[in-house]
Amino acid sequence: MIRTEISSPILRFLEDLHQRVSSLNDGEVATYIPELARANPDWFGICLATATGGVYEVGDSSQLFTIQSISKPLTYGIALEDHGRTDVLRKIGVEPTGDAFNSISLDPGTGRPKNPMINAGAIAASGMIEGRTPETRFDRILATLSLYAGRDLGVDESVYQSESETGHRNRAIGHMLRNFGILESDPTPALQLYFRQCAIAVTCRDLALMAATLANRGINPLTGKQAVRGEYVESILSVMGSCGMYDFAGEWIYRVGMPAKSGVGGGLIAVLPGQLGIGVFSPRLDARGNSARGIRVCDELSRRLDLHLFNHPRAAKSVIRGVFDVTKITSARVRTAAEIQVLKQHGAVIRVYQLQGYLAFGTVETVVAEIMRDAAVLECVILDMRWIVGLNESACLLLAGLVDALSRKGPTVLFTNPDGQPQLRRIMRIKLAARPDARFRFFPENDSALEWAENLLLDLHLPDRPAHPRAAPADYDIFAGLSPAELAVVEARLQRRKYPKAAMIVHVGDPADCLYVLAQGQASATIALDTGETKRLAAFGAGMVFGEMAVVEKSLRSASVVADTDVECDLLMIEDLDQLSLTHPAIKLRLLENLCRGLSLKLRKSNCERAVFDE
Repeated sequence: MIRTEISSPILRFLEDLHQRVSSLNDGEVATYIPELARANPDWFGICLATATGGVYEVGDSSQLFTIQSISKPLTYGIALEDHGRTDVLRKIGVEPTGDAFNSISLDPGTGRPKNPMINAGAIAASGMIEGRTPETRFDRILATLSLYAGRDLGVDESVYQSESETGHRNRAIGHMLRNFGILESDPTPALQLYFRQCAIAVTCRDLALMAATLANRGINPLTGKQAVRGEYVESILSVMGSCGMYDFAGEWIYRVGMPAKSGVGGGLIAVLPGQLGIGVFSPRLDARGNSARGIRVCDELSRRLDLHLFNHPRAAKSVIRGVFDVTKITSARVRTAAEIQVLKQHGAVIRVYQLQGYLAFGTVETVVAEIMRDAAVLECVILDMRWIVGLNESACLLLAGLVDALSRKGPTVLFTNPDGQPQLRRIMRIKLAARPDARFRFFPENDSALEWAENLLLDLHLPDRPAHPRAAPADYDIFAGLSPAELAVVEARLQRRKYPKAAMIVHVGDPADCLYVLAQGQASATIALDTGETKRLAAFGAGMVFGEMAVVEKSLRSASVVADTDVECDLLMIEDLDQLSLTHPAIKLRLLENLCRGLSLKLRKSNCERAVFDE
């Protein structure tokens, strides 16, 4: 079944956040650069990009605006690549000032700017960019920022002219830097380079990918191209964390907990190393020159999704341990030939994801993205939690969002092995308050979940199959290939027995005295585990044989068999089977061949399951 596109729960979360924060009208558009005053104060975009290449954007995420001070950490990275940390530190410090972005914070003895995020430090960094001409140096900056964004960027010439014509305070800073020898020649080229880099036009999506590139150790997650050498990413993020938000930097790292940088054009980026980058665009600025909506968005994302840098999840391997579908592994329920054919032909629509490690937003996102990518062709998704060591609230919220999104027009989501995850159950019930039991289901282990999903698929493709089928001896698997005369010989030796639901048909440890064939009803073979729990080994329906292993071996029963419904069985006693060797050896050989074939199929299935579940 092919479905229409299903909205990602991450995208829906961002849409809800965008709608709520849109009502915040605090702040004013920057006017000290005349061209910036032309911005529409209602523009508002949010984009989240992960280090693995997921991109989620809402609102005015494609609206162009100028990067302004967000260019500072990226240009600083070029200076580090050109000169190394030691030489750059001689000219630009890394200490926060607690002052505004345009403060003249120079060391009184050396004239060194306090950090590269204030204008003085950014102008000094621009002056350190290598190149034979001013055009060459700017081309390097533009090319580098384009690598961060994953596309070719350009300059808003009107904003550049406006900045150049009104940047008198920055010119004063430039001359002070020249006075102290921080700039070693005429400051004009460095100032023009700085004005021009600030006027590079970007979108909110560009900002998110720039942040995600820093989160991905300098490699753009979409293009795979290196924007900055990985060894310098930690230096860039360090100054963003301590100085990126100017006189709001301390409260920002305390509340939001991600290295960040704002710009007076209304942009803001935040980076969670190893996981994701956030870009927000809203021109209304607060008194400190930061986007008012941008701060609110990042604050909510950090709190709701546990993105604070110092709340880092425990390390793990890939969160997806393995993926398989019902064409490869089925439940322990033994099926009829027609049912087996349906599962082989259509079983790919039932998919099991084995999860492992610690689940947080950054790790669960990869799972959600993979499921959403294939959701249109799936009927059931089973999330196996057996190897999960823990999960936080953001992971639970994201999984609840996945269930909610798919319950509307997508595959059913089942959870297995949920022991030790009460938080997940609680949040599911809260977030899916409308008919919660019909929208999410927990199963104690994979087998019962697989059977439930298989029945869903079989009901779809075999709608007329009886709920409690009855089989005649001619339909029994063990009698396949017998002629009518041979079947009559065996049928005369069968003994019919009835068992009520929940009755013990076979007791583990008892001597084997017969083999059983189900004529009607269902039964399950089980063993007791050391933990005291009971594990189902197989489940049988009409026409299927059980108890044969102990008969062939002439040994004790290795498992118990319980009636799942009212059951009728045909028993072939062991002495009658032995007698066939003397009276009808061809029949005995055929029965043994059929038994061996059935045991071989069970062994193959068991080996496949062990390879998947116990590796």
